[in-house]
Amino acid sequence: MGGRQVSEARRLLTGALDDRPDAELPTAAHETVAELGTPARLGALLRELAAGAGDPAGCARLSYRHVLGFDKLLLFDGGSRHMLRAHVWHPHGQHLAPEDIHNHRSPLASQVVRGSLGMELYEEVPDGTAREHGPDGGGRETVRYEESLADAGDWLLTERGRARLRLTHVARYAAGSGYALAPHALHRAWCTADEPTVTLFLEAGAHRRPHTDVFSAPGPRRAPATAKHPLPVADYLSELTALARLVDG
Repeated sequence: MGGRQVSEARRLLTGALDDRPDAELPTAAHETVAELGTPARLGALLRELAAGAGDPAGCARLSYRHVLGFDKLLLFDGGSRHMLRAHVWHPHGQHLAPEDIHNHRSPLASQVVRGSLGMELYEEVPDGTAREHGPDGGGRETVRYEESLADAGDWLLTERGRARLRLTHVARYAAGSGYALAPHALHRAWCTADEPTVTLFLEAGAHRRPHTDVFSAPGPRRAPATAKHPLPVADYLSELTALARLVDG
């Protein structure tokens, strides 16, 4: 089932992303979320989805509180081709934990619809470089994990040793701005506003990596598995209604 907003969004996603060379996907995804992520257009789309358009049962099964600390609501599931989600980031102090540095399985783009988001980019420091540059230039020590998904969909973390990461870029994205990243780009993001921040997030591309890399501060070993708790359909639709009101301002 689909209304006008849902049908137009599907056409845009398919036309912009399907059969696109991998090298062009970050730019194409960025242009797509910028077009769909205006408050007026996204609010109308959310209200249509909240009324039952699209695939509420399928999307609810993949909507939950993400382990990295934000609420994740799937809007369109394009299978291996693309996934469009709304993320709700909570003000500082309301996160379950600071977001880990990580990369992704496929190219992505994110558009800030409301609020503001901070982001840091990192690069891995080759062995021996830390000694040459000293404690600051050598980056920060982290524990590397390989994150994958169990058949049941839960997060699995496998420790893969230590790594040093160096901060390369810090940015702040206000409403109406966004960014695109290649799959291997290491980053972390957080809400910088005093109110919830809403982003429209798009992963694109049929060639997805089987896992991502997660880098955590040294400390107690992370749990090897974290269960996902998908939203019931009724709760999912209620969350979309509340999100539409938030986007409308």
